Amino acid sequence: MQAREKKLWLMKHPFPKSTSSKEKVKRLLQVVSPDDTVAIIINADPDAMSSALALKRLFWRRVKKVLIYHINTINRADNLAFIKLLNIKQQHIRELKRGEVTRWAIVDSQPEHNDQFRRLRFDIIIDHHPLVHGSVAKFVDIREEYGANATLLTEYLRAAKIKPSAALATAMFYGIKTDTDNFARPTTPNDINAFRYLYRFANTNIIKKIESSELTKKTLASFKKALANLVFVNDKVYIHMGRVNNPDILVIMADFFMKMMEASWCIVSGVYGQKGIVIFRNAGFRLNAGRMAKKCFGDWGSAGGHKSAARAEVFLNDTKPPIQDDSEFRQYVLSRIKGR
Repeated sequence: MQAREKKLWLMKHPFPKSTSSKEKVKRLLQVVSPDDTVAIIINADPDAMSSALALKRLFWRRVKKVLIYHINTINRADNLAFIKLLNIKQQHIRELKRGEVTRWAIVDSQPEHNDQFRRLRFDIIIDHHPLVHGSVAKFVDIREEYGANATLLTEYLRAAKIKPSAALATAMFYGIKTDTDNFARPTTPNDINAFRYLYRFANTNIIKKIESSELTKKTLASFKKALANLVFVNDKVYIHMGRVNNPDILVIMADFFMKMMEASWCIVSGVYGQKGIVIFRNAGFRLNAGRMAKKCFGDWGSAGGHKSAARAEVFLNDTKPPIQDDSEFRQYVLSRIKGR
């Protein structure tokens, strides 16, 4: 293995657009060997989970073992249904035994996206978010123009001449469906081609069941709270959810209230632990959620995303002056978005 290691160089830049999927798969498989145990680390959502499953399939019989670990708590009812119905095997990162792992991979994220990612040195990075500093590995493929990360992995499977199982195809089909918001968000012909290809093998009845599992008694209470806290700031719907047990509820509210006819933007904030979190959604030709998130909150935390969807996270103690509670965070967010 040492001889093989000498031939692998750190990629400081992603592959150029002209690189074929066949060449990428060839390079990817050169990173691993039969005695490797590969850990795939994700921030679990359908796109990330399906991408991890696809990468695991690519490594089948080429490595000793592939394990999938997620850094977040999964509480969304539709995501839990996704995991249950497709029998997805994964563990929380707290179960990780680092001594067992010889290769590290991250999909649908980059190392700088989360503190837990920064602690690891990745060999493989496959993502579709904008390139950030620190995304250096032996294999780096970042396609920020793609609507879903599962599109990239679909292209890998096809290049490797691997026909996905019904379960894998269903997972990836749903991953593309959710991350593109049924192609309402910016996408590419690659996303459409991958979606059409996977449709042949996917179980659409399972997709329908997953999509109908979003509402629960708990989320109904959150909708009631969101309605009570909803305010308009020009063409922006703003909702502050206060302290939340899981930040996923902020995403659910942002996606739902973006449906309001009068809104070009929906911005939902909340406090989770010591962090203030803000979710951005928009519908407009010249609007850019990622840019707005950075302008509003980039000075005090991590912020960014795509044109139509973005996220910002701010440690409350890092602002000047420090934010004391969730009501102060609401005023902080309002003051930032009113001038935008």
